[in-house]
Amino acid sequence: MAAPQHPFDLYSIDSLFNEEQLAIRDVARDFVNDRIKPHISQWFEDGTIPGRELAKEMGQLGMLGMHLEGYGCAGTDATTYGLVCAELEAGDSGLRSLVSVQGSLAMFAIWKWGSEEQKQEWLPAMAAGDKLGCFGLTESDAGSNPIEMRTNAKRDGDDWILNGSKMWITNGNIADVAVVWAHTDDGVRGFLVPTNTPGFTANVVHHKLSLRASVTSELVFENLRLPKDAIFPEIKTLRGPLSCLSEARFGILFGVIGAARDCLETAIDYTMTRHQFGRPLASFQLSQQKLADMAIATGNGMLLAAHLGKLKDQHLLRPEQVSIGKKSNVRMALEVARESRSMLGGSGITLEYPIIRHMNNLESVYTYEGTNEIHTLVVGQALTGIAAYAN
Repeated sequence: MAAPQHPFDLYSIDSLFNEEQLAIRDVARDFVNDRIKPHISQWFEDGTIPGRELAKEMGQLGMLGMHLEGYGCAGTDATTYGLVCAELEAGDSGLRSLVSVQGSLAMFAIWKWGSEEQKQEWLPAMAAGDKLGCFGLTESDAGSNPIEMRTNAKRDGDDWILNGSKMWITNGNIADVAVVWAHTDDGVRGFLVPTNTPGFTANVVHHKLSLRASVTSELVFENLRLPKDAIFPEIKTLRGPLSCLSEARFGILFGVIGAARDCLETAIDYTMTRHQFGRPLASFQLSQQKLADMAIATGNGMLLAAHLGKLKDQHLLRPEQVSIGKKSNVRMALEVARESRSMLGGSGITLEYPIIRHMNNLESVYTYEGTNEIHTLVVGQALTGIAAYAN
């Protein structure tokens, strides 16, 4: 019998990346193996995660806002950030979401659109994990079409008065600052809202069956008064929040490969050791067909991610290409998780193995940061020039 190969060895995946990228990836992998995997099933079952504690540890490793330049950020390239996202999501989608919201949404918004004073105040502490951020765009009645948001801010002298609410906000109950987007008389503006401001309330979303090892919140703003320097100084359109979402989606298209890989590795290990009819499950043709198809799908997903990472590092990545990556790789990962789950039979639905947890998480990833349907229409618009979701 030939020695078994890791699925990524079939593609010589490591040859796509340089030594520094692989070294940083391996640091993230060791962190997940040592710090996350021994505890994640219990955190998932309990519906909790020590988010602030983990953020501090990941800040010390340089993972928070790692692809940003200056202000205490590591300044890595985008591909390296993607590889770290894959390792984090091999641990759990909730862990990758914590890092993604911190770095690609909250920190990126401040880094891209904030004043120099705002950057100096928040970014170094957020990069270190001393301060956590969240990102308030989605509302209960305004998801795929954020222009319909009801949250608004009105001038009152030199101050702003913020009213409204946001829903499905990762990190909301543990954040020190919320990046909140609101309608104003001069367009869609972004505000930095310290979460200890009077009029701010964060309510934990309970009864989740997905992303249970993640803090999900509703944010409520009731006549919340902000000083004039709380607003991002120049951006006045949806281009502001949408630019942040593109950053986060890039992390997702890499991240879900980690979840798929973890499911596939688990399925291989299980079928090699589980015997039926006097032989390992892995020796049956149907099992090998499933494993081969999943290995090819996962490897192809990594090739796509690596290509998009190269484009991003060359400042050539377009939004429709991010949509292709997010749509294709999340769908792939969910299919791999479902097939892997079936290969474990009854064992596949228990938290003794990671697959059902990944599968449930990926149902949320399929929807957030742009639903699968919206990304389909983005690609369709690129092909036809027609925006099918426009009024």
